[in-house]
Amino acid sequence: MTTQDWTPQGDTWTLAGRTFASRLLVGTGKYPSLEVQREAILESHAEIVTVAVRRVDLSGKTGATVLDALDRTRHTLLPNTAGCYSVDEAVRTARLAREVGMGDLIKLEVIGDPQTLFPDNQATLAAAKILVAEGFSVLPYCSDDPIICLKLAEAGCVAVMPLGAPIGSGLGIRNPYNLRIILEQAKVPVLVDAGVGTASDAAIALELGCTAVLMNTAIASAQQPVAMAIAMRQAVEAGRLAFRAGRMEKRLYANASSPITGLIG
Repeated sequence: MTTQDWTPQGDTWTLAGRTFASRLLVGTGKYPSLEVQREAILESHAEIVTVAVRRVDLSGKTGATVLDALDRTRHTLLPNTAGCYSVDEAVRTARLAREVGMGDLIKLEVIGDPQTLFPDNQATLAAAKILVAEGFSVLPYCSDDPIICLKLAEAGCVAVMPLGAPIGSGLGIRNPYNLRIILEQAKVPVLVDAGVGTASDAAIALELGCTAVLMNTAIASAQQPVAMAIAMRQAVEAGRLAFRAGRMEKRLYANASSPITGLIG
């Protein structure tokens, strides 16, 4: 293999028929300013950027919004249904996103509890079936439950997005073993969504074999969001490269790096 084969450009992935090199997806909320948001997103090298439809003034009456900080020629917009607590709310929000020209790619969120922001898996599955039937390319945010991930994929979702930890918690990957099962069963891309706090969390997600990772708070709420965006980009690239390279076998006892046979006197 050539050096190019090991670069992100030589290791692309496909989502809903579109090809991407970056395995880092980012959000647009919580930044201290639109200027910081714009620079952080650019430095992240993310190609897919998610926007909460219900938190954007689509009328254009309130001045600049998060959408104004995005270059639609280089970023694929991924509208999401954040803030929805029922099937009807989520479906209606997805339809609104498509009607205003955001496209048919949708990150589906149906929240079950306002305190933990854990997803309502059954409502998510029900909403996903409706949206898939209407021609949406659905990426559902769900628990790190192998069964619901399998059902969502079977329902026609183009990817599954199990949480690493509660939204905005920064706790990192809490259950790598469930993620490993999901990855073994998955026939669609697996994107870790929620819970990443720092660069090592992102690297772990990719080292496990996840297709990509989506984050917002970890970058936007960092003391230096632009610097953290760079760190996350590099961590995702390192984690993916480590996964492809194949880590050494873990051993209980030491194993000398240098051979012990043929030693001089």
